[in-house]
Amino acid sequence: MVLESTVVCVDNSEYMRNGDFIPTRLQAQQDAVDLVCHSKTSSNAENNVGLITIASQPEVLVTLTTDIGRIMSRLHQVQPKGDADFMTGIKIAQLALRNRQGKNHKMRIIAFIGSPLYNVDEKELIKLAKRLRKEKVNVDIVNFGEEEENSKKLSAFINTINGRDGTSSHLFSVPAGTNLHDALISSALIQGEDGSGANAASRFEFGVDPSEDPELALALRISIEEQRMRMEEQARRENEGGSSEQTPTNEGQSSSGNNPDSKP
Repeated sequence: MVLESTVVCVDNSEYMRNGDFIPTRLQAQQDAVDLVCHSKTSSNAENNVGLITIASQPEVLVTLTTDIGRIMSRLHQVQPKGDADFMTGIKIAQLALRNRQGKNHKMRIIAFIGSPLYNVDEKELIKLAKRLRKEKVNVDIVNFGEEEENSKKLSAFINTINGRDGTSSHLFSVPAGTNLHDALISSALIQGEDGSGANAASRFEFGVDPSEDPELALALRISIEEQRMRMEEQARRENEGGSSEQTPTNEGQSSSGNNPDSKP
């Protein structure tokens, strides 16, 4: 199995409060990151993962480690603030990989982007992609929430990293209203580039053999169950909200501008 060091960049901008992914973009991202981290360490016990936030002032939350519990603990403390700084976040992740202890590990960045990249200059983005390719850093990007806005720039970024013949970097665009966790579970991000995980998915629940990796199988089961419960709760609240909207009040009208699902 491939030895790999991976830095996960998470979006914690104000846009992550939006509810087009249930229950919010931030919480949907948390479930997806949990899946990704367990997938990486289960594929090889020596693989390690780091965690970086990219909004406001990008920050390393957890240096490269095999302790996924530590990563998830810090991830669940992250709160939305400011604007995403994609370029700086990727540069910090690149530096973290440069300083990895396992020099025989391949390098990968997995970046979750749920904010519009209108302030990102495409020419500078291409320059960064060329540096990453030169240092043999693979990049996977999960583009969600603002996928139409960001698709052109991110496609150019990934295509530049891959070059003419490369296929090791990927762009996953997930439309609003989709279950982010479920959208990724059958992707190359989880199943691997050779698709070997796809065969496992047809034989075992969640694509994982519980006898080989009971911890990952349990984590996936819990994650999906929590997601289901949140969706049911969201549906219940929407139904209650629909009933209350039949008799609008002045108070309800005055507070309509404070919808937490509205974009900044």
